[in-house]
Amino acid sequence: MKQKRPTMREENLYLPVKTMLEAKGFSVRGEVHGCDVIAVRANELVIVELKKTLNLALVLQAANRQKMADRVYCAVPKPRNFFSSHWRDLQHLLRRLELGLILISYTGRQGYAEIVFDPLPFDRAKSIGRAKKKRAHLLAEASRRSIDGNLGGSTGKKILTAYREEALHIAFLLRQHGPLSAKELKKMGTDPEKTYRTLYDNVYGWFKRTGKGVYGLAVAGEKALTEYAWVVQRFECASKSGS
Repeated sequence: MKQKRPTMREENLYLPVKTMLEAKGFSVRGEVHGCDVIAVRANELVIVELKKTLNLALVLQAANRQKMADRVYCAVPKPRNFFSSHWRDLQHLLRRLELGLILISYTGRQGYAEIVFDPLPFDRAKSIGRAKKKRAHLLAEASRRSIDGNLGGSTGKKILTAYREEALHIAFLLRQHGPLSAKELKKMGTDPEKTYRTLYDNVYGWFKRTGKGVYGLAVAGEKALTEYAWVVQRFECASKSGS
């Protein structure tokens, strides 16, 4: 008969952590002056804070313990979604704060603890170096947006990306002048590198091919110009000021 996993309480996490630390030569005590676990080996003091979930309260508590200890760990049950992007972000936060992570797993009623990573000095330069491509994408996207068309923090709304703005600009010109080629559109101010690809890929279905290399505005494009009327007004103003 399959044994049931014990009802999860913070105290269930203590023994697996204690067993692991004692195997590493530490003398371990629980609940010492508000600390869930302290472990001492020679002159080294390690503090472990236990919680059922990795949350802000645990992180704040662990960060506060850094004033007293040589190393501080957060210890939580191993989650089913450990390999998710959410947990990658949480691990990055702990590393950034120079906190360690311990996970407790269960086989039947027997729990065991493992150190995922130790508290180490955070190398900010190395972290930034790993995100060079993301940084480049952010800067490129920001530079290509001529309109600040989104409210920061809003959810459930369509984002006016640089790509969408460029597609709207093309749609606006097609409505103004009728079917045009990519070459003609670029002369009117559309992106010299993206125009042809935007027409060809036709991601939103706003365009229709009317001849060799010539595109007109589809019904979906007309609807988009109505939906984004405030963006179209910007194009109209820019068109009048340039004429």
